[in-house]
Amino acid sequence: EWDFEVHRNWLAITHSLPVSRWYHENTSEWTLDYPPLFAWFEFGLSHVAQHFDRNMLLVENLNYDSPATVLFQRLSVIFTDLVFIFAVRECCRCVQEQKGSRDILNRPSFVLAVLLLWNFGLLIVDHIHFQYNGFLFGFLLLSVAKHLQSRHLQGALLFALLLNLKHIYLYVAPAYGIYLLRSYCFTQDNKDGSISWRSFSPLRLIALGSIVGSVCALSFGPFIAMGQLPQVLSRLFPFKRGLCHAYWAPNIWALYNILDKVLVTLGVRLKLLQEAELPRASMTGGLVQEFQHSVLPSITPSITLVCTLLSILPAAASIWWRPGGARGFLRCLLLCALGSFMFGWHVHEKAILIAILPLSILAVESREDAGIFLVLTTTGHYSLFPLIFTPAELPIKAVLMLMFVIYSFTALRKLHSGPVSLLHPLESVYLLGLVVVATACEIVFPLSPWQQKLPFLPLLVTSVYCSVGVTYSFLRLYVSLLRRDEKPKQL
Repeated sequence: EWDFEVHRNWLAITHSLPVSRWYHENTSEWTLDYPPLFAWFEFGLSHVAQHFDRNMLLVENLNYDSPATVLFQRLSVIFTDLVFIFAVRECCRCVQEQKGSRDILNRPSFVLAVLLLWNFGLLIVDHIHFQYNGFLFGFLLLSVAKHLQSRHLQGALLFALLLNLKHIYLYVAPAYGIYLLRSYCFTQDNKDGSISWRSFSPLRLIALGSIVGSVCALSFGPFIAMGQLPQVLSRLFPFKRGLCHAYWAPNIWALYNILDKVLVTLGVRLKLLQEAELPRASMTGGLVQEFQHSVLPSITPSITLVCTLLSILPAAASIWWRPGGARGFLRCLLLCALGSFMFGWHVHEKAILIAILPLSILAVESREDAGIFLVLTTTGHYSLFPLIFTPAELPIKAVLMLMFVIYSFTALRKLHSGPVSLLHPLESVYLLGLVVVATACEIVFPLSPWQQKLPFLPLLVTSVYCSVGVTYSFLRLYVSLLRRDEKPKQL
């Protein structure tokens, strides 16, 4: 697993080199590209690691994976997941329980605990593949829980720490910024729910600013003092990478790329395009590289930034003009996460979890959100399948995924019992189509003659099929948000 080697290399860098070399070291191709707070976290882990096997802490020991190293790294993920478990407990305390004493297994808070703790995506990304997402999502969910409990400064502190651990959470920063400014720095609303400019509290803004500022100063301070800020930032934001990750995340650009391919094929067939004049089609074979569009205009990082901002603008405007309390903030956070996932530059397929985990909270409280949750989790989780690609792991991922899907369908159906199904018939057909895609990609394709000619075909089909479901969920969430805005405010 290359992510495994990435983190072993970072343990070695932080342990055996002076701080001034951390962001310059490039013996391994997996250079340190997380914010400084995460580097300090690896530094802390390395002091425990030396008691397992000192050789893993040598920078030049590339691809070193002794049994002791594997044991240490796997245990470190399990141990740091305690943060996640604690965060889940806090989130479950915030859930609105329905009236009437239900047995514990059918309570919203219990269902939420299972949906979060046994989340299929998190399980395979952290414990079968290898990363520290549980630990990071612990901070995100804890921060959301603090906002739901109206402890806004604690929520802001946790989010500031999270941003300095992994900057992918910048995706949801606009939701935090606008919510805290609007609902914390302005202390009251007018009778009609609009903003009361007089109620602005400079003290609260200073408190917020000093919390965020001091966390960033702690994290980046040493590097600014050494004049290394540009170097650190160039590592954190490598725009030299292509529009899409090695395996296309199921988003708008996957659909855009495939549309380009279809147009090229049609153009060549209809003799409108000369094949010789086309750029060498660099179809993704599994390495991060730039992809040139042949017919449609090529996409630059600035275009993706503008699209992302436009996609989250209505959500941000909605919590500014009609703040729906902490749950309105949670909705905006979801749309920011999904908007960035849909339109971002070089998006990792794992980023879909930033929307799936917080959506679990809304899914146990509202019927409509439960339907969206089922579509988004099933497609989002299935799109993570290519991360785990050896035949031996196929039954493991299939069984785990089925267990999670069956549980989420049955538990949410019981929770929101009623005559109408949680899913429209078309949504059910789409989700059943995933079974066909899975059978074709995982079982039929490897045995077919196309395996040699078109090795990337399963990735392509998976990505494009899943991007339809993700796009659909994004639009449904938007519609539900705007519908809520139209309704008069219930007091």
